[in-house]
Amino acid sequence: MADHVVIGKSGRVTGKIAPGMVGEVMLPVRGGSEAFHAYAEDGEATITVGSRVLVVEHFPPRTVVVVRM
Repeated sequence: MADHVVIGKSGRVTGKIAPGMVGEVMLPVRGGSEAFHAYAEDGEATITVGSRVLVVEHFPPRTVVVVRM
């Protein structure tokens, strides 16, 4: 069951996260990697593709809030 929890997991940005835009991150869950819609915790931040992030909040089924690592 722990592999289904995304809060506290790290991933990589695959679609730029910016103010007013939904980004995308890949996270390791359920034995593989899955894409999630992503927003920055700091609503004014821009996080570029390839950046490592940490999930701090999850809104099922596929939306997360992240911070840059």
